[in-house]
Amino acid sequence: MNLVEHNKDEEKYMKLSDYVIDFVAEEGVSHVFEFIGGAIAHLLDSVYLRDDIHCISVRHEQAAAFAAEAYARLNGKLGVAMATSGPGALNLVTGIGSCYFDSVPCLFITGQVNTYEYKFDRPVRQIGFQETDIVSVVKSLTKYAELVTDPLMIKYHLEKAVFLAQNGRPGPVLIDIPMNLQRENINPEMLLSFYNTAEHKELLSEFKKSVTDEELNEILQLIADAERPVILAGGGVRIANAAEELQHLVKLTGIPVVSSLMGLDVIPHTNEKFVGLIGSYGNRYSNLVLANSDLILILGSRLDSRQTGTRPDTFGRAAKKIHVDADFNELNAKIKVDLAIQTDVKSFLISLNDKLKEYQKPTYLNWNETIRKLKVKFPTRCYESPQENIDPNLFMELLSSNSSEGDVICLDVGQHQMWASQSFKLKNNQRLLNSGGMGAMGFALPAAIGASLVDENRVIVIAGDGGIQVNIQEFDTIAKHNLPIKIFVMDNNCLGMVRQFQDLYFDGRKQSTVYSSPNLLAIARAYNIPSFHIATMDEAESMIEEAFGIEGPTFITVALEQNTTVNPKLVVNRPIEDMSPHLERNELRELMLIDLVEEMEVPK
Repeated sequence: MNLVEHNKDEEKYMKLSDYVIDFVAEEGVSHVFEFIGGAIAHLLDSVYLRDDIHCISVRHEQAAAFAAEAYARLNGKLGVAMATSGPGALNLVTGIGSCYFDSVPCLFITGQVNTYEYKFDRPVRQIGFQETDIVSVVKSLTKYAELVTDPLMIKYHLEKAVFLAQNGRPGPVLIDIPMNLQRENINPEMLLSFYNTAEHKELLSEFKKSVTDEELNEILQLIADAERPVILAGGGVRIANAAEELQHLVKLTGIPVVSSLMGLDVIPHTNEKFVGLIGSYGNRYSNLVLANSDLILILGSRLDSRQTGTRPDTFGRAAKKIHVDADFNELNAKIKVDLAIQTDVKSFLISLNDKLKEYQKPTYLNWNETIRKLKVKFPTRCYESPQENIDPNLFMELLSSNSSEGDVICLDVGQHQMWASQSFKLKNNQRLLNSGGMGAMGFALPAAIGASLVDENRVIVIAGDGGIQVNIQEFDTIAKHNLPIKIFVMDNNCLGMVRQFQDLYFDGRKQSTVYSSPNLLAIARAYNIPSFHIATMDEAESMIEEAFGIEGPTFITVALEQNTTVNPKLVVNRPIEDMSPHLERNELRELMLIDLVEEMEVPK
């Protein structure tokens, strides 16, 4: 080989960490969320001189994971978070689990000790500093997790990981890269690819499940025969990017829509066909509508006990049920249905809407009038609220009325989450992000960081005084980037959801749930975030307007009394239409178009 040929050959080589960042950028990812450590220093240095991808340095790895999750849920592509080995990688686990349970496509990249320091199968606990077998730790919470030991396989593992993250039922993946591999020089032309392998082709075939013409015809007949149909929209509608197709189905058929917690933002709440949230903390009228229906089209919902209650045998008991889900394992798992269809919601709705082009939409006069009366009879506000000054459900209605189209609302986990889910009226193009399956306190603040970096959205955080403290260090990240995040903390000096549970089941013994909150306003101001306190409903609207008028972040505490409760609420051993505070038996009987379930003793 002459010198010219040698130099040309040298030009083909690049640092493996540079290749990884190239790959991420080509996936359309513009922001990587991370907390630096020695084991990912090479990877982050590979970002430094680029202008097409940016590092968002958070103050805890859990926050990086939640931010990546929100980023992925809004951009519909991929979220990416990075962490160093050992404690850094382990701090990602809660966020990885959140992505797994809520089906969010995220790529987690962790650094690892040099391969010559790694224990592999040796019967010792650790050899290298901060060495931790993160792949084994996350196996049950990922669709794919791999320690890369051969630099020639980096392309294969990245391609396979991202393919699995985004196809079938989406979810998180993790690639663990030792430091000596990160600094290795590689020739991209020599790398092995996952695409077009036998494994890739087999997975493509497996994921391409579709509804059959026979099934569509059966569904059309069920719709035509129904007098009280309802669509139950789950998070799978959003995962499949099928909100537009769902709204078109509603327009074609006139069928009303209820939603699970994860499906709340699939249709604007200004749409007259939206009939609220169902489940344990759902709207009473929504649960009554679903219970009285004679056909339920379930789209992308796993029908967990927070939706069905602890009496799944009573769920939609008078209705024919059609269940559409990308995950075969969720079909007929908790609720036996009449027609189970394994496919993604978007392709299903496209096919069904095409079939419905000539469909003559019924008026559903009686059914629509029943729904209207239930909405009027059972508004979303609390029943006999103990609040002298601020009723949380009314506050959520006020906050939503002052929000703007396109805002993203990030909820933490607790009572405030349910008040907002019951009463925040979502407008056109608004998104609502919940931590569903994991239910992780501390989710909202870092999720807002990821959400605000997609299309420069304004984000409204609604949190409790307990949850806000879990990732309160991210005030620093928000302030540093001057992100347009408006943080509302419902402050009742307790972990209210569990406190309410203790009142109901433990005779009011409030072990570990009641405390005195720190001066949260002073903490926010220490980060130079403008801060406000709302003590009464009379001052609420003007302070909300003032907070929204400030460029960048603002922080607002909302004073609640400690005994504030979420109402209505479903208790153990009751069907979803029989919520606490319980209606008189005769009143409930009059509201039901089907037979009542036999009343059962509620266990302590």
